[in-house]
Amino acid sequence: MEQFLRFKREDLQKYAEVYMEKLGVPKKHAKIVADVMIEADLRGVDSHGIIRIYSYYGNRLEKKYMNPLTPFKIVSETGTTALYDGANGLGHVVSHAAMQSCIKKAKKSNIAISVVKNSNHYGIAAYYAMMALEHDMIGISLTNSQPLVAPTYGRTAVLGTNPIAVAAPSHKQYPFVLDMATSVVPIGRIKVYEEKNEKLPLGWGIDDDGNVTDDPKKVQSGGPGALMPLGGIDIMRGYKGYGLAFLVEILCSALSGATYFTGVGFPHEPKVCDVSHFFMAVNIAAFRPIIDFKKQLDDMITLLKESPKAAGKDRIFVAGEKEFENAKYNQEHGVPVLKPVVDQLISNGKRLGIPFELNAIR
Repeated sequence: MEQFLRFKREDLQKYAEVYMEKLGVPKKHAKIVADVMIEADLRGVDSHGIIRIYSYYGNRLEKKYMNPLTPFKIVSETGTTALYDGANGLGHVVSHAAMQSCIKKAKKSNIAISVVKNSNHYGIAAYYAMMALEHDMIGISLTNSQPLVAPTYGRTAVLGTNPIAVAAPSHKQYPFVLDMATSVVPIGRIKVYEEKNEKLPLGWGIDDDGNVTDDPKKVQSGGPGALMPLGGIDIMRGYKGYGLAFLVEILCSALSGATYFTGVGFPHEPKVCDVSHFFMAVNIAAFRPIIDFKKQLDDMITLLKESPKAAGKDRIFVAGEKEFENAKYNQEHGVPVLKPVVDQLISNGKRLGIPFELNAIR
């Protein structure tokens, strides 16, 4: 049985802010990083939540592999585009600025794109796509990552999990929010299974001989084996996920001039990771009245959800729906954090002089 403790969002987020500040992150930036992490846990995406506060961000900051100040700069810019240098800082910070820039420009020019190079992991891709929703825009967020996925017919990790996130506003239904890795699962999900000491579902990863394995340790980052592309083996059309991962790489690294494939660094390596990102905002009002778009999206969602159900199933979900429901429940009952992750927060917090002493919700 899964063991976890629940905490108030504001308490957990405040602790994450203090943790980041202790490692030299400016207060304004620490708030962004904490918000992205806790939003992931709130939405039930625990693989990208506070579980990474030390394993990725804190670890790289302590070892001085990453710049805590994130002094990003704009390399080139037009009225509809921008190229950012993330200065080997926190990916959340430069990504937040890049998406804000897209939204601001799209209000004038209707469509805008920003790309980022020399960055690091930026948390859940959906966070930045969803920034466009309150402005009645469609948001798109892509990122490459360290090599974790083998191409179809390969046995070596070459591609990143390279997620794609798209958010579109609705009227009365939950917004459409697609947030998917182009691998079967993100590497963080493998880590969660390892933390829970559980076997992987078959088809998620391969060992170093290219054979499907259920051992999470055999598909961990930096270790043997690899994740499988979305779809899995070739008979399940895994080459489609492989193609999507390559597409993300083109839009992120090739467009920005960043490192690609096996050149992207792992978080434990003493070098610049050079992760790259792509962001886009589309002003719906440039095409049609926003209310008409939202009502049509509502109708589309309703038609999908009310279509005939498979035997034994009583509900059809739309992308983002489960996460919005998780967020609503967890906001009221407390954000769940796995017990092993809490233990890590306690031990690392004690070592850093920022004790984790939050009261769990009973």
